[in-house]
Amino acid sequence: MNTSVAVADWIRRVADDERQRDIVRAKQTELAARKDDLVARQGRRLLDELRAAVVRDAGAFRDEFAGDRSRDVAVDLGLPAGGFAVHKPPPSPVALTVTASADSASLICSYRFTPTDGMPPREDCVHIMFVDGGGETLRMKHNGTGKTFASGDDLSEFLLVPVLTGRPR
Repeated sequence: MNTSVAVADWIRRVADDERQRDIVRAKQTELAARKDDLVARQGRRLLDELRAAVVRDAGAFRDEFAGDRSRDVAVDLGLPAGGFAVHKPPPSPVALTVTASADSASLICSYRFTPTDGMPPREDCVHIMFVDGGGETLRMKHNGTGKTFASGDDLSEFLLVPVLTGRPR
């Protein structure tokens, strides 16, 4: 005896919706794996480019003001995981610390502006995410504004202007 049961239309709709969700999840998983691969292959290179650009740009700024100790910007490359720090001395002291976060494929850029008038320091934090730029290209993106940076040179300018001027964005 063969018994055939008709499937209700609502069950078909739910099943079709679930199949569509499965397709979307599979695409999201594939995109995440592609990004992880790009970060693994290109993330360190971008961080190294940024470090080199910051050292070069801080040196060029110091050279513009040779002998002016208040603009004697120093770069410390000794932080873990490729991170670094940039310090500008008084009268407008500023510290920028850039740390790499492998877990979230991002850079955490922390500023500390120390006023000389007795007010407490002002701290700002900028998150730079590694994003898929398409075509096997990794880019860096400011999480707050959506601005993207194709190279370490571009990001160096963005990060160093507040340090060199002593003024937050």
